[in-house]
Order: sequence, then structure tokens, then C-alpha cells
Amino acid sequence: MKDASSILIIYTGGTIGMRQDPVDGTLKPFDFSQIVDEVPELGKYAVKIDSYTFDPLIDSSDVEPGLWQSLASLIKERYDEYDGFVVLHGTDTMAYSASALSFMLDNLAKPVIFTGSQLPIGVPRTDGKENLISAVEIAAAKDDNGHSLVPEVSIFFDSQLLRGNRSTKVSSEEFRAFQSPGYPALAEAGINIKYNRSVIMRPEVWSAPLRISTALDTRVSILKIHPGITPQVMRYFLCGPETRAVILETYGSGNAPSSQWFLDIVKEAARMGKVLMNVTQCSSGTVNMDLYATGKALQKAGVVSGLDITTESALAKLFHLLGASDDNEWVKKRLGENLKGEISK
Repeated sequence: MKDASSILIIYTGGTIGMRQDPVDGTLKPFDFSQIVDEVPELGKYAVKIDSYTFDPLIDSSDVEPGLWQSLASLIKERYDEYDGFVVLHGTDTMAYSASALSFMLDNLAKPVIFTGSQLPIGVPRTDGKENLISAVEIAAAKDDNGHSLVPEVSIFFDSQLLRGNRSTKVSSEEFRAFQSPGYPALAEAGINIKYNRSVIMRPEVWSAPLRISTALDTRVSILKIHPGITPQVMRYFLCGPETRAVILETYGSGNAPSSQWFLDIVKEAARMGKVLMNVTQCSSGTVNMDLYATGKALQKAGVVSGLDITTESALAKLFHLLGASDDNEWVKKRLGENLKGEISK
């Protein structure tokens, strides 16, 4: 077992890596190879820290699946060199990226922790330093057997470590920008870091080599059901020739309009072989299509329940499964399986 853990900080872009230029006052990214100079508190840990900066940097709102493929490949390439990885990322799409990586990394036995900040790390009152320092400490933490304490993809923000594919951004202004409504925190940082070990996933075989799945099929659309939705909009989203799967964000526990035209279009899409997934619009709770008549009608028409999955995770899961197979029936069956802790079963 190594005397000290080694951590790779991967900076993709985002607010956390910015500091104010003393000349013109603008915010510019700083050199992460000098991270200990910028955050001297990191030097107090017995941790070897290296950094990797994406070039060009990617604004969170410009994140595309190509970034996820690059991240997965980078982690695979450097996997044997480090005990953990901290990914610095803009907050707007962090939950999408963390969800995607959770499905793309197989046999993961080391932490991959996403973090960022609401304020740049170089300004007063920043939340960036605390988020980064705690993420590094958690990424370096091991048990008595030398195994990582949190060997999964997660998000650390405002004292909480959340499962990546259970997280969603809930605030653009508060420091607690993320929540995990359907799953408890993996760890909480106060005076000490308390690990909720009973809810942390661990690999079946610690020594199994990391495998990555970078094949993604992004022919997925998301339709939020709303009062006044028209048949034209429904047919465009569900039956379009370039769409292979559709996430239906429905009311409550999976309900939707009971109009015959609505159900007819759903059935039409199902006959075309489309993968249709039912996800609730609510911030917490689960889809139960056996509860009400409209839910049962959707289920009978061929819609698959997303249970308590988040929309971000549903999108990532579909990208992953569609990329793995051209067989939509196989995809539908796998959607109901708990692959990486993304749903409660």
C-alpha cells in the first residue's frame, strides 16, 4: 500500500478555475500546475497532486458527449498512476457529465469526484476552495485494507458528497447547488468527514481492470408533458425519423393526458420501434404506472417506467444503452435494470 495517495485533478473548465486578473479585472483561468500555490491548504495533506487541463477549456453550457468520451479515455489511460480523480467542471451540466461517466466506467474501484463552485476560486467568499479541498481529501481516503472509501462517480458540493447519477442542480445562486432527492448523501463534511458506508457502491472484484464504454448514441429527445400540448408537437418529438428514443417527463407518478389522440401517438411511436421512457417531472418520487388509469394506458402502449431516475441520468443511460446495441427491445429491458445505482429497486 502506498504511503501517500496520489490524485489527478482534471480541469475541464468552469467558474472554479477562474481568478481575477490584477491588470484589467477580468476573470481568467489560472495555471492548475500551480494549484498548491493557489490553494496552499492542499499542501498540508500527505497527498501527491498532479493536474491535467483540457485545451481548449469547455464552458459548462457547451458540454457535449465528446467531453465525456475524452474524460473516460483520460481516466482509463491514467488509472494505474493515481488513487483517485477530481474533475473540475462547470455546474450547469455537471449532473449530466457525472451521470454519463457513471455508466461509461466499468469495474471502477477508485473515486471520480466532480466538483466546481458558484464563485471563482480567486475571489472573496468563494466556495471553490472548500469544495476542492474536501473533494481531494475524499478522493484520497482509504480504508484499512487500502481500498478507496468511495469508489464511484460522485459530486461534491457544499459539504455533501452525492452519487453522480442521482444528482441534479437545483439552484443557480445558493452554494448548495445540488441535491440528490432520491438517495442519501454518500458523505458529509463537517468538522470531520462522515462516510455513509452502507449506501456506497463497491466493486465486486477490487483488482478487476477498469473498462470504459465510449460508444454513445445520442438520438434521444426529451419531451416535457404540459397542459395544452398539441398533437403536432407530440408527433414531431415521438415519431421523428432521426429520433430513436424519447424521455417523456410526465406528471406526478407518471401520469399524462388521457386524450385518445395522445395515446394514439404514443402507440404509433411504439409501433415504429421507438424506445419510450417515463420520468416524473417532480423533484422527488417515483414513476408508478400501475397507480392510475393514464399511467396504465402508457404502460400498455409500450412506455417503460423510469422509476425514480433523474432526467439527467435517464439521458445518460439511454445514450449508453443505445450505443451498446442496435436492438431497441434489448435496450428497453436494460432500462429497468439498476446498472450503476441510478434507480431504487
